[in-house]
Amino acid sequence: CLQQAKEVIPSAQHKETPVYLGATAGMRLLRLQNESAADKVLSSVGNTLRSAPFNFQGARIITGQEEGAYGWITINYLLGNFKQVSGWKKLLRSLESLSETSGALDLGGASTQITFVSKDLSSESPENQLYFRLYGKDYQVYTHSFLCYGKDQALQQKLARDLQATWIDFYLQTLENSSLPDPCFHKGYERTINISDFFKNPCTSDKKKQLPFSQLYIKGEGDYQKCRENIQKLFNKSDCPYSSCSFNGIYLPPLQGDFGAFSAFYFVMNFLNLTSEPKPLALNKVTSTIESFCARPWQEVKTAYHHIKEKYLSEYCFSGAYILSLLENGYEFTENNWQMIHFLGKIDSSDAGWTLGYMLNLTNMIPAEEPARPPLSHGSYVGLMVLSSLVLVSVLLFAWLLFHKPKCLQKGIV
Repeated sequence: CLQQAKEVIPSAQHKETPVYLGATAGMRLLRLQNESAADKVLSSVGNTLRSAPFNFQGARIITGQEEGAYGWITINYLLGNFKQVSGWKKLLRSLESLSETSGALDLGGASTQITFVSKDLSSESPENQLYFRLYGKDYQVYTHSFLCYGKDQALQQKLARDLQATWIDFYLQTLENSSLPDPCFHKGYERTINISDFFKNPCTSDKKKQLPFSQLYIKGEGDYQKCRENIQKLFNKSDCPYSSCSFNGIYLPPLQGDFGAFSAFYFVMNFLNLTSEPKPLALNKVTSTIESFCARPWQEVKTAYHHIKEKYLSEYCFSGAYILSLLENGYEFTENNWQMIHFLGKIDSSDAGWTLGYMLNLTNMIPAEEPARPPLSHGSYVGLMVLSSLVLVSVLLFAWLLFHKPKCLQKGIV
């Protein structure tokens, strides 16, 4: 990446080009598990970046709230939602009932974020509120980051929960027969997991059980409905101390406006060919597509997608089912508002994600106040100059005629 930057950026500008590094949920988990290891990773990365010819500004682990906010800034910046307008356009825009900004849905391997402007945001949960002033306008933003609910960690949580639910059965089995049927993997698929590594993870450590074997063998069943049922157990909807919640007792105001869903949301849906239509597909169409994919035998899937690494290919069934569960059961998108979600890989030629928002913030590229504007636009100036010239020419011509009247006219007047 650094080598590519050296080639793209003119060498004369290397020293004045700032470099920042932000680490997200994977490193947040590592810091929870082993803080000294996380510090060593950041130190090593920092040393590498310092050796580059750029102006290194530091490496740090950003919070989940920052990650959500920067994703929201990125997509709205790229969509042009922060650009201010003036005159009649500004008045008409203020009269529009549609939301001026888009919400942001981000899904990584270890965490997921939801961020949007809400007119119904209450003071019930101030820790989920952010305030921005951009281009002279105030934005009240709701955001929350769910650690351990990225697609990779959600799979680990599901497996741990499945194992916990059936652990008594395992005590009755021999070491060779310690297999766990899993509906979220294709029929015919098998995977081996080391138990000791599995429960080291902070997302699964609370479900640790003493088992009489060191390895777990997973066997796929390819049953979408059972998979969804298992996944839905990850979302605790029973306890809500607020007027409305997403899951696990976290406040969520009513959903509002369009949403851009990026990162793994887009990658998974794009693989399943659910992003090619100009308009978002209906929820029932998305559901049936994922269900059909999960039902395909593993050998058939391997043959059809031989160019994709087996680990990633094997998890697309789970990831598709998990995305629907998260959006439907977690955030309560329905058939009626599903088409508010737009799965985005790029906006124009720029990646949709949190990183651009991070850089815009650190480099102060988005001012708090609206930049001073000239009274007239360039086109208005040109038009005014042309009009002034015509008026001036007309006045001079009139004056010349007034003081240089033809003699015949002068005698007639006399």
